[in-house]
Amino acid sequence: MTHQEAADRIAQLTREINYHNHLYYQEDRIEISDFEFDKLLEELIRLETQFPDLLDPDSPSQRVGGTITKEFETVAHEYRMLSLGNTYTLEELMAFDERVAKGLGSRDYEYFCEMKFDGVAISLVYENGKLTRAVTRGDGTKGDDVTANVRTIRNIPLTVVGEQIPEKFEVRGEIFLPLKEFEKINAERAQRGEALLANPRNAASGTLKMQDSGVVANRRLNCYFYQLLGENLSVNTHSEAIHLIEKWGFNVSQTYKNAGSIQEVIQYIEEWREKRHQLPLDTDGVVLKINDYDQREELGFTAKNPRWAIAYKYKAESAETELLSITYQVGRTGAITPVANLSPVSLAGTTVKRASLHNANEIERLDLHEGDVVFVEKGGEIIPKITAVNPEKRKINAKPIQYIDRCPECGTALERKESEAKHFCPNAESCPPQVLGRIEHFVHKRAMDIDTLGTERIRALIDQGFIQTYADIYELEAREKELLGLEMSQDQYEKEGSGLLYISLEKALFALTEGISFKQIQEFLIDAAEYPMEETLHRFQDQIRKWKKKVPANTGMVERLIYALKDHKDLPQLEDYVPAALILDLFLGRRVEFESLLEASKKEGTVHGILLQLALDLPDELRDRIKKLKANTFQEGVISNMLEGIKASKNQPFEKVLFALGIRNIGENTAQLLARHFGSIQKLMEASPEQLLEINGIGETLVQSIQEFFVKEENLKIIAQLQSHGLKFEIEQDSNQPKSQALAGKKILASGKLENFKRDEIVDFVQSHGGQYISSVSKNLDFIIEGEGMGPSKKEKAQKLGVPMISEDEFLKMVHD
Repeated sequence: MTHQEAADRIAQLTREINYHNHLYYQEDRIEISDFEFDKLLEELIRLETQFPDLLDPDSPSQRVGGTITKEFETVAHEYRMLSLGNTYTLEELMAFDERVAKGLGSRDYEYFCEMKFDGVAISLVYENGKLTRAVTRGDGTKGDDVTANVRTIRNIPLTVVGEQIPEKFEVRGEIFLPLKEFEKINAERAQRGEALLANPRNAASGTLKMQDSGVVANRRLNCYFYQLLGENLSVNTHSEAIHLIEKWGFNVSQTYKNAGSIQEVIQYIEEWREKRHQLPLDTDGVVLKINDYDQREELGFTAKNPRWAIAYKYKAESAETELLSITYQVGRTGAITPVANLSPVSLAGTTVKRASLHNANEIERLDLHEGDVVFVEKGGEIIPKITAVNPEKRKINAKPIQYIDRCPECGTALERKESEAKHFCPNAESCPPQVLGRIEHFVHKRAMDIDTLGTERIRALIDQGFIQTYADIYELEAREKELLGLEMSQDQYEKEGSGLLYISLEKALFALTEGISFKQIQEFLIDAAEYPMEETLHRFQDQIRKWKKKVPANTGMVERLIYALKDHKDLPQLEDYVPAALILDLFLGRRVEFESLLEASKKEGTVHGILLQLALDLPDELRDRIKKLKANTFQEGVISNMLEGIKASKNQPFEKVLFALGIRNIGENTAQLLARHFGSIQKLMEASPEQLLEINGIGETLVQSIQEFFVKEENLKIIAQLQSHGLKFEIEQDSNQPKSQALAGKKILASGKLENFKRDEIVDFVQSHGGQYISSVSKNLDFIIEGEGMGPSKKEKAQKLGVPMISEDEFLKMVHD
């Protein structure tokens, strides 16, 4: 491609990407898939790398992040970021209006109304049309400089072009994580067994303060703008300012309205009371401001708030429903979180079936009893919360809810530290969710690089007893035949507090019926979401009759399920789930006692596991029916692919294996440093604290982590097991021979495009000459090799920290002289 062809293609790609960004962030719609969008971006980055002189500072490629910020600098706001007074009743709103009329001496004024968005307030400063600074609200007087992270938000202009643009101005807005992105992130976290993000606002705030701007870019934050500040702006009203920033390309929510009286404000409030639930983010009220700037000045301020603006807060919506049961979820750190299962109830535009209970203190505070009728409130949380119990509707002889004392995943007695609210499972060694985290680290691309072992497969292997430690991965080859038919996902299962296994209603109905597709059942259940279980099942029978699909047989099986649920009312109820033992009993009949099925379903985490434990000889037709209860299973192709990946991982070098072991505080760089210094795991294990501390970059905390790891007998057994499978616990001789010690003791970072090295090559080169490569700017660096197009934020930080910057030529002379 010629230089001109590249310039034309880059211009075309930039237009396309900006167009799709506008559709996604401003209009909440898409025309291409994420994959197609990423391909356009990859092509743009490739061309800009190939032709660096064509890289525009405002290119969409500059939104991908990559800057690492260890500490956010605190800076003062040029204009204070004010907080508003709140009202909760229309009477208080009318009283505010009376104060405004009295303050202005007339009713010749209008309000500007806008939604009060639940996000993170941000102040953006532009100079000569360029974004120069982004600062959080902080205490209103000063906040944190988060410019590197804000530059990754794709609907925030990096450059403003147009008419009437002042030399310097400030815009303020609310950064938020759209609800659909929040739900997508939590779905992915749930799949990986990670703790869910609490709510979109906290997620947005936490994202904005992440150290790696590359991670921020992937979160797809959005921003609505609501204020313009500066000198000589040539606008006299707030509505003029809003129209101006809209014209400049800032994303303004199209929910605002001018109101000529307080009655019109109230109409606006009522109009949005329900409609606000259709917006892409949470809202908790309405903000009204005097539109005219001169009138604002006349009204002035109280000690805390402006007299010309106020927020009206919508009352959190509440509903009454029945508590069916409580399930207990185990996080990756062992923390236990109780969740209430509720009879379906409509709340804030959605059907609610789950509610957060947080911890044992909350259950005690609410004085929860079995079968209580509870009040549920929906705020900004991921799931609603129970706020109170209706004691008048409590059932006679209802028992108080007893918090579990054993882990629902592994049966270990729970612990609770005096200073902490949550219970924990102390069985870090073999509790499945905790084991999952360690094994995911072990197989990661930067560790053992076993990409054929994804989270779903690992979880299946843990839950069904095939692996308890990462060393067990290498035992799978000998158990190849046992893997065939193993369930690959546990998404359709739920464990009740007593450990009893439940299966999703959609899977149960799919297995119980014939000639009806899984998709048809899913769609039916979505439409029937608001109904309790029994009514849902009766409606499903009616639907079968409409479909005319094997009506007698299918409605008969559903009828058997209805009666079975009534016969076993003593079993806890989980909305959308039914006991796995009960469904299997409908198939197995007299082949096995129901009590035996119940016992097996408390020990096992899947239908496959229950059947293996019972070791029943079943006819093929029945096996096929029961197979419909299962998720996708391990088949021969999947198994051979997985085992090939495991076999290939044995070629990973010692430093990768050391990193994979998951010793606390040992990152990739430290693992390389230790591997190259000691040469083998044996010498590292034998190293004294003094020998470890001699290494540049090793401190007391790391020494303690290393000693704690190697003192545990279990860890030594795992290492021996890995060694027996041929993993490398020594540096290979060729790679252990440094070319020189010219860079001994030096901590070095390269930034920007280098002429003589690719990214991984400079790392190896520094290490081969005795130096240590550091991946981020810090005061501990000896120097930075400054390449072409070094990031301005990195450069600025280096200058502030006093880190020397040298050219690539100066660096090479240092090594070769």
